[in-house]
Amino acid sequence: MNTNGIGNTYAAQAVAQSAAAAQVKDSTKVTMNRGQKEIGEPKLSKKAQKYYDQLKKKFSNMDFILVSADMKEEAEANAGKYGSNKSLIVLIDDEKIEKMAEDAQYREKYEKVLRGATTQFAQMKQDLGSNADNVKAFGMKVNDNGTASYFAVIDKSLATQKKRIEEKAEKNREDKKKAQQQERKDKLDGKYSDSAKDEVTVTASSWDELLKKINDTIGEWYGNSVRTQEESWVGQQFDYTI
Repeated sequence: MNTNGIGNTYAAQAVAQSAAAAQVKDSTKVTMNRGQKEIGEPKLSKKAQKYYDQLKKKFSNMDFILVSADMKEEAEANAGKYGSNKSLIVLIDDEKIEKMAEDAQYREKYEKVLRGATTQFAQMKQDLGSNADNVKAFGMKVNDNGTASYFAVIDKSLATQKKRIEEKAEKNREDKKKAQQQERKDKLDGKYSDSAKDEVTVTASSWDELLKKINDTIGEWYGNSVRTQEESWVGQQFDYTI
């Protein structure tokens, strides 16, 4: 009996399984195609691609990421990898872009959500005060029912860093500048981890809810000492509805 053939078959199957596993693992990474950020393997018709390019120019202050329909859940779960807190990440799937390119009424409904988000995002960052510095990424996704949901990735290591600065400053205000310089040096030396275990993603159905969840999360970690009394008042009266 020739066992070499069986061994070769098993080896081939192992290689194929390993390759498939690697493909699944890498599918959540953002790739660049045609000059755009993508998750998964989204596909657009020529008409939809033309509209998508126009949409990104219209809302150039946002960071659009095109998502294939099968990767929508994974995209939000890994949101911290895709951007920074300087601009708003917009996760949108290829099926919606196709429909927006064909249906003017459908397109206007979603563009209205994006227009509102531009003002709301800027206002929320202002209302967060210094807590905004603890957020690694802000984002939104366009839902199937014409609404949007919002998320923020909060970095615990950034909050820890800030608290240490404030505690040192409280002991001796005159040493605050030195403490900040030391914190920056420590970070450069790799003493602060930004690994996944230090990150928490909060989701919300409105900007007001997102603001509250961000502040509550930071407050639960380190108490009210993370925010000044004045900062805790900010944003409580702002109306985030469109």
